[in-house]
Amino acid sequence: MLDINLPDVVEDFKPTYLEYQKAVDTNDIEAMNKLFWKSPQTVRFGPVGSLIGYDMISSYRRERVGHVSSERTLRNTVITTFGRDFAVTNTETLKQGSSVVGRQSQSWIRTEEGWRIAAAHVSDQPGT
Repeated sequence: MLDINLPDVVEDFKPTYLEYQKAVDTNDIEAMNKLFWKSPQTVRFGPVGSLIGYDMISSYRRERVGHVSSERTLRNTVITTFGRDFAVTNTETLKQGSSVVGRQSQSWIRTEEGWRIAAAHVSDQPGT
């Protein structure tokens, strides 16, 4: 049986999670790309469709135009770690000046380079 939310693992993981959130808020493309697992198995599902593989994800970020960074408020954030090398995060987001509730879920793995996102999903909550 896996150990769930070992305090030292959560403490080790959380700063990387927050680093990614800051990168999203400031549209720091290099930081966002750094925190994704460099693998053809990495996925990101979102409003622009299915991005399969690190290269496609990083290319999408570099090539998108008209994206304006916006600080968000995170709410209902749940971080769950399984053992020492796997974490799942789920949060709702609110951008300043908007009533739309965003949703974000990620699967993180610990690699030799540190914690990295192996799978991500971004969407808006219907009806908001």
